[in-house]
Amino acid sequence: MISNKPDVELHHVTRLVNLFGITILYGMAGYFLIEHMTLFESFYMTMITISSVGFSEIKPLSISGRIHTVILIVIGISIGTYTIGILVHMLVEGEISKTFGRKRLEKLINELKGHYIICGYGRIGKIVCKELAAEDITFIVIEQDNEAVEELEEQNYLFLKMDATSEDALIKAGIMNARGIVTAVDSDANNVFITLTAKGMNPSIFIVARASDERNEIKMKRAGASRVVSPYTMGGRRIAQVLKRPTVVDFIDIAMMDSNLGLIMEEAQITKDSSLIGKTLIQSNLRKDFGIIIVAIKKINNDMIFNPMPTEKLEANDIIVILGKQEDVKRMNSIV
Repeated sequence: MISNKPDVELHHVTRLVNLFGITILYGMAGYFLIEHMTLFESFYMTMITISSVGFSEIKPLSISGRIHTVILIVIGISIGTYTIGILVHMLVEGEISKTFGRKRLEKLINELKGHYIICGYGRIGKIVCKELAAEDITFIVIEQDNEAVEELEEQNYLFLKMDATSEDALIKAGIMNARGIVTAVDSDANNVFITLTAKGMNPSIFIVARASDERNEIKMKRAGASRVVSPYTMGGRRIAQVLKRPTVVDFIDIAMMDSNLGLIMEEAQITKDSSLIGKTLIQSNLRKDFGIIIVAIKKINNDMIFNPMPTEKLEANDIIVILGKQEDVKRMNSIV
């Protein structure tokens, strides 16, 4: 939720400007009508009166002029006092809000578990954050660019304004409790360094590294990246696939990203206490009970079985890739 504090401050400033303008007009009108001064003289007398600078009068004032001046002084002091009060209030409120905001942010970050860390909020980082936020997946961004930080604040994302290559930033982002990390900074060298640092701190963490140069993919894998993604390579391959197999690409887009149809392609791991262990696909009744399609099974040794037969047995730590309606997939996950 974005705070409406700037609107409140603008309202106060607008009110002060209006009061100050009305006071000047009132003072000028009084001196112009009562003392028959020129417009400039009326303005000068009004300004030195409400500011209480103590300059001498342009000319001796009549009784009515002095009464007008006293009223003007009272109004000027009142507006001045009100202005000081508003400014102090805005200053104190701003500092208190910042302090509580920082403490609240630190508390939220310290409580993170099973989250993802996004290093860099550039073109790739923005897309990753948008996709994770759409699925209500918890994540935190590490970014130090001022413009990017402003956008992160507008999006109300959790973030740390720090250098993603530093160990302190990864520690504060909760790398020991994180489920995975995405290295999406602009420099491949920095992505390699972040990968090395993250893997050294948490050897079991899942790391997706961005590679601008395809030649650096092997370096990132050696550094400990679980997956390496080259946006330019993927973009070129997708364009080629659209040209060669447009219907296949449309199907994949529908299955992976088109939420309007309610379809989703998801993966689920068979846990050690699952009742499905030892059963064949036909015995598991997954398709019958949930109406889902099992596309593939990834075994614990990383062998991938595509379009598995009904007699294929499910084992502990198998990862099944499924296609189905979102609500059916959620119900199935609770069983698996």
